Amino acid sequence: MSSAATRVACRGGDRPVLSGTVFAVVLLGAALHAAWNVTVRGAADRRREMALVVGGAGVISAALLPFLPGIRAEAIPFLVASGLLHVIYFALVAEAYAHGAVALAYPVMRGAAPALSALVASLVFAEALPLLGWLGVAAVCGGVLLLARRGRQGTADEAKAIRFALVNALVIAAYTVVDAAGARASGSPLAYTAWSFLAPLPVLLPWLLRGRAAPPRAAEIARGLGGGACTLGAYAAALWAMTQAPVAPVAALRETSTLFGLVLARVLLGERPGAVGWIAAGAIAAGAALLRLA
Repeated sequence: MSSAATRVACRGGDRPVLSGTVFAVVLLGAALHAAWNVTVRGAADRRREMALVVGGAGVISAALLPFLPGIRAEAIPFLVASGLLHVIYFALVAEAYAHGAVALAYPVMRGAAPALSALVASLVFAEALPLLGWLGVAAVCGGVLLLARRGRQGTADEAKAIRFALVNALVIAAYTVVDAAGARASGSPLAYTAWSFLAPLPVLLPWLLRGRAAPPRAAEIARGLGGGACTLGAYAAALWAMTQAPVAPVAALRETSTLFGLVLARVLLGERPGAVGWIAAGAIAAGAALLRLA
C-alpha cells in the first residue's frame, strides 16, 4: 500500500471520517454527476449524447494537462486499468439510458457500488470505519436501491435497463477502488483524473458513435463541453476526496447524486418517483448526515 494510502487509512482519534471540506466537495461532485446523467437521458439519441459528454471531457482534459504536474510512474498501471473500466462504464450508461428512465437505471447503477467499494477498500487499504460510518453507508445504499424497487414490475425494455445497470454497479465499484489507489499514487489527483478521461476515448467514441458520426452542431458542442465539465469535475472531486479520507464513506456519500438526480429528473424531464422515491431520498439524506457525524 502506498504511503499516501497509509496516511489516509491510519487517521483516527476523535477526528471525523469526513471533514467539512471533503463533505462539501463530495456533495458538489454528486450534484455535477447527476446533472450530466440527466442531460444524457434527456437527449433523443443517448449514445450520441454520451459521446458528446465524454468527448467534451476529453477536450477539457487535454486543455488542462499542460498546466498540471505529471503523474508518478507507479500510478500508470492503475490508469491503464481505469481506462479499460471506464470504456465499459460509459458504454453501459448509454445502454441503460437507451432502455430506461433515470429514476430507474441511475439508482440501480449507483446503489450497490458503495457497499462493494467499502468491502474491497477495507481489504485493500485496511480502512476501518466506526459503526456510525457503516450505518451511513447502509442507509445510502438502502435508499438508492429502494429507488429502483419499481423496476421489478417494469416493461421488458426496463428489464434490460436494470440488467445493464446491475453490471455497471460492479464496474463502478471496481474503478472506484482502482482509481482511489491510482490517485493516491499519482501525486496529483486532478492530473490523474484528466488522464483517466483521455485514456478510454480511442475505443469509447467509435463504439458509441458506431459509424454514425456527424459534425456536432453549436448547441451539441455547448452541451458536450458542459456535460464534460460536469463529469470531469464530479470525478476529480471524488478522487481528491479519496486522497483525504477513507474510500467507503466517500463512495457512499457520492451516491447522494441519486438524490440530486431524482430532483433534476422530476424538474427537467417530468419523471415521477412517487412516495417510495421520496422515502428513499430521505434515507439517502439520513445516510449522508450519519457519514458526516461518524
